[in-house]
Amino acid sequence: MSNLLEEAKELQNLLIEHRRYIHENAEIDMDLPITTKYVMDKLTEMGYEPKEICKSGIVAIAGGKKPGKTFLLRADMDALPIVEETDEPFKSKTNYMHACGHDLHTAMLLGAAKLLKKHENEIEGKVKLMFQPAEEPIKGAQAMLKAGVLENPKVDAAMMIHVATGTPFPSGLLVVRHAGIISSASDWFTIRVKGKGGHSSSPNLTIDPLNVISHIFIALESINARELAPADNAAITVGQIHGGNTSNVIPDTAFLSGTIRTFNNETRTFIKRRLEEIATSVAKTFRAEAIVEYSCCCPSLINDANIVENFKDYTSSLVGDDRVIDADKAENGTYATMTGSEDFGYVTELIPSIMVGLTTGSTTDGYIYPHHHPKTQFDESPLYIGSATYANMAMKWLENAK
Repeated sequence: MSNLLEEAKELQNLLIEHRRYIHENAEIDMDLPITTKYVMDKLTEMGYEPKEICKSGIVAIAGGKKPGKTFLLRADMDALPIVEETDEPFKSKTNYMHACGHDLHTAMLLGAAKLLKKHENEIEGKVKLMFQPAEEPIKGAQAMLKAGVLENPKVDAAMMIHVATGTPFPSGLLVVRHAGIISSASDWFTIRVKGKGGHSSSPNLTIDPLNVISHIFIALESINARELAPADNAAITVGQIHGGNTSNVIPDTAFLSGTIRTFNNETRTFIKRRLEEIATSVAKTFRAEAIVEYSCCCPSLINDANIVENFKDYTSSLVGDDRVIDADKAENGTYATMTGSEDFGYVTELIPSIMVGLTTGSTTDGYIYPHHHPKTQFDESPLYIGSATYANMAMKWLENAK
């Protein structure tokens, strides 16, 4: 066991304090004034000079006393537009909720920052801390990349941790996925249908966009059912359909929106093309018009093979072999690949990177609700493990990256 783990354990109460403050003051998207101020203040208290490089996007740098490369550690800070339904004493005071664990991620990286500052003279190079907004709407990573998060100093490799609750694993395990693609790409789409509104008593004088959009909705189901190979994993989900304001009026317009999840670019391109073809041709069949818009697109997250092996080696020495779990071998590989998306994928496209899971709530211990549920809860006890893992990985990688 490394002393770093013991040092992190001494910070556990502070980490819980960080997490609960952020949880109580949950904010969403790029607009995180309370969270941003809290993180900036805490980093400044530690002796950092944090910079807000884009709205709610914070960067701080540890090290630089010795020459070397730069390793980036990332935590996302935004919550979800969900009203919390737990009985936690630190329940959110806003109409938003940290139902995906980003409050834990931020707390763990603040803990890592404290450890790195304590060991700053030992860091062989620099560690860049990336506190990111807007992961949920998958636009925060792009904003920080455009603002230069990988430059000045140039970043050579990166890592993120994502907590996991509602799994069969006991708390405090670090789950490592394979090298290569480990999450789906995500494309958010909206289909807008323009018809011709009128009185409900004279539907023959109208072009009903609600009828059109219903046929489009059903037709989209055929892409998965009949146009993709059975082994080609993809998910097309419509999350909302809207049109009309009252019962006795046929509206002029209606729209539906949803997401496409894919694991290779060929399938991704095919589905996007077919979705547009189906929407426009079905609308034309009913004398309407359809326009397809794409937004909030995100590539797959890719784990680098060398970084994966480095992580297993360095972290096993920190926490012990029994706490580092190979996702491909656990539960028949159920958790090896995620159908969810993660905008850290934008970073992994550019530099060698890794995403690691940290278990924070087992179903056998009563943590039965999944992420993004208004009743989801997280076990705080492994927070110090996350902080130590962040700091250890950065320092060890820099030490060996000569």
